[in-house]
Amino acid sequence: MMGNELPLDTGHADLLERMIGFRADVAVTARGILERFGLSDGEATPELRNLAAYLAIRQHDLRPLQRELMWRGYSSLGRLESRVVPTLDAVIANISALAGQVSAVPAPSEQAFFAGEAALHQATDALFGIPPANRRARIMVTMPSTAATDPEMVLACARAGMNVARINCAHDDAMTWRAMVANIRAAARVVGREIAIFMDVAGPKIRTGAVKSSTGKAKLLPGEALRLVADDEPWVDERARFSAQVSLPEIVTRLSHGDRIRYDDGKLEGVVETVVGGEAIVRVTHAKTGGTKLKPEKGLNLPDTELGLSPLTAKDEGDLATVVECADMIGYSFVSRADDIDLLEEVLARHDRQGSPLGVVAKIELPEAVRNLPALIARVGGRRPFGVMIARGDLAAELGFDRVAEMQEELLWICEAASVPAIWATQVLEDLMKTGLPSRGEMTDAAMAARAECVMLNKGPAVVETIGMLDGLLARMDAHMFKKTPQLRALKSW
Repeated sequence: MMGNELPLDTGHADLLERMIGFRADVAVTARGILERFGLSDGEATPELRNLAAYLAIRQHDLRPLQRELMWRGYSSLGRLESRVVPTLDAVIANISALAGQVSAVPAPSEQAFFAGEAALHQATDALFGIPPANRRARIMVTMPSTAATDPEMVLACARAGMNVARINCAHDDAMTWRAMVANIRAAARVVGREIAIFMDVAGPKIRTGAVKSSTGKAKLLPGEALRLVADDEPWVDERARFSAQVSLPEIVTRLSHGDRIRYDDGKLEGVVETVVGGEAIVRVTHAKTGGTKLKPEKGLNLPDTELGLSPLTAKDEGDLATVVECADMIGYSFVSRADDIDLLEEVLARHDRQGSPLGVVAKIELPEAVRNLPALIARVGGRRPFGVMIARGDLAAELGFDRVAEMQEELLWICEAASVPAIWATQVLEDLMKTGLPSRGEMTDAAMAARAECVMLNKGPAVVETIGMLDGLLARMDAHMFKKTPQLRALKSW
């Protein structure tokens, strides 16, 4: 086994012996990972075998080995996500040559070395369609309700560079969605290229319902108490001056003392003090400077609570009839376990879709989904086009803002290892979208998004301008980076 205890330079022969042993150890661990997925090495696709090898190699602290390889001019192993075994084989073959030995493994061909990249390109095209000529990453745009009645707005988005149109099935109805789809398809014909349609089923989103405050327009501050009620009207007293209904009443009874609650993407955080009958008292621990106003229809995240909810509601199952008819891919909200993939497949099997298979995008919103992402990918197993959405808003509320930046990187690495296209979502260029003027921070965030295969924009009054700016930024970043790998084009600023 390799870990922090690795000695540094002891000569090529010793390094070669350790690398051969390391490769064998990775292979054994990877087979065990595939077995946990219910697959043998022979049954797994090349992409799943590489994912298993990546999970195996990342069980080790590679930092000492990276430095030892780096100063010798070998691969540092820092960009092996899509090619774990080929990278190890290339290193072993080169060390063998310098050690004057016949390599125990053949050096990979160029085709074998870059096979994971090729598989990712193919999977991305299968999910989103052919990319534009000027950039690799697609641009997904959330359609407002007016997209059903304003075909010129949809056409303007298409002309600005929209590649995927997102319809949020949490809003509007089937008649409105069909009108949106008709306008999107018409815009695609005018611009002469495909625009994929992504329909996002709502899932069991937990939100505030009716709210009440004994203090008029006052805001919740740290130390205040908030009463959450299940079936009753919200009510206030001396214990809690603020109260809100919960959209899924059963959630209130599943809360326990000490459970954390985050409101409106983390604008407020509290801890459950008591749960009695159909109400819970929550003590506010964090809020925005000046306080947070309690409003209806705002999201609630419960990172410590076992929710026990199906990711498909009765409404979702009804909506899927329209989704199957109209969409190129479905956004699967609140998926968290491999069995959730089987549940969706059972529902889709009841709808006789003809032609190309419906793509599925797993929205990673919950800590359990993060932990189970490799198993989710394995359960799909290449049955249909598949992608992952990094839903950074819910992830930040579930994991905490201090973890989300680190976690979005790790999710990108796992997706690349499995040749699964990733969507970078939530608040991309939000200030630009709403006000027409971007912040410096969000421009940097959008540039980092170029490492994903698709970048999602929400809706706003400056949508066309935002698409255009993102289109140019992604094209420029393509010349600098592919995933984690610098492209090293010539610099022209000096």
